[in-house]
Amino acid sequence: MNCWIRVWEIVAIIAYLASSSAFAQQANVEAGKKEGKVVVYGSVVPQAMEGLHQAFKKKYGIDVEYWRGSSTQVSERALSEWRAGRPGFDVVEGNRGVQLIMKEEGLFAKYVPPAAEKFPAQFKERDALITPWRVLPISILYNTELVKPNEIPKTLDDLLNPKWTGKLSIPDPTRHTTTAQFLRNLEKFKGDKWLDYVKALAKQKPILVESLAPVTTTIIKGEALVGITYIKYIKQYKGPVSYVPMDKYLTDPNYMSLSGKATHMNAAKLYIDFACTPEGQKDIAEDGEFVLAPGVYPPIKDADKVAPRMVFMDNPSEEEFKKLMTGTFRDIFFGK
Repeated sequence: MNCWIRVWEIVAIIAYLASSSAFAQQANVEAGKKEGKVVVYGSVVPQAMEGLHQAFKKKYGIDVEYWRGSSTQVSERALSEWRAGRPGFDVVEGNRGVQLIMKEEGLFAKYVPPAAEKFPAQFKERDALITPWRVLPISILYNTELVKPNEIPKTLDDLLNPKWTGKLSIPDPTRHTTTAQFLRNLEKFKGDKWLDYVKALAKQKPILVESLAPVTTTIIKGEALVGITYIKYIKQYKGPVSYVPMDKYLTDPNYMSLSGKATHMNAAKLYIDFACTPEGQKDIAEDGEFVLAPGVYPPIKDADKVAPRMVFMDNPSEEEFKKLMTGTFRDIFFGK
């Protein structure tokens, strides 16, 4: 029996590798150049994408039309256009949770960029419909001018200190999927008491903003002194802001996906592949992003120490997201 099991395991592995390789293909460069541009909906702030886009244009002569929103906003726009039969995007970039929702609705075409084949297997999807390209560790950010060194919080539990009441910021978990995902994944640290922590956090009367990027702006302006958001923003926003080194960081891998109805199909493939090349990974890392290319780190203090401490978040289903955002978290943060 064990021999048969082993045989079937080998057959399954061979079938998987064969199916994955079938989708790995070089894009048609000349066809992409003729298309002239690629339309991308993404969640990365435009200033952080500028280096990548300029390098891509320099290499291929292809323009990038980039629209930025939170991962939630990106998925809402893409889904709305798709359902109306008028998809305007060639590539969608965002966190895994919303990418899975869009994938289930059939928005994406199978494609494995050759440059991504050596990325860690743990991030890859067997159906080749979404491509990993960066990771997003979350920590506590704080205003370095308004928070004294001896008052800097060291853990998430420290945010429950009364001195932070009304002085901390998080995205609204009833509107922002990544924050809902983050709060739910606190179970990885706190077990059954994760919901007790969320309730205690709500009692701190946090300043609720629409997504993770505005948390940083709120801290820089001094409207909040601390907040929960991505580490990368200390590089991408100018101002008195730093992050708290922690033992573990809840982290979300982000993906790029090829539209099943891309107007600029070849340019889109070239774009996704370029973002996964060592050159593209270095370009985006220079602007603060944590990437999947080995040994490539953003110019952020102790960035190399962050990677081994990442704990990757699980993804609620679309139904679970709905229950959390419109039910559990709405009751906790806004009252029944």
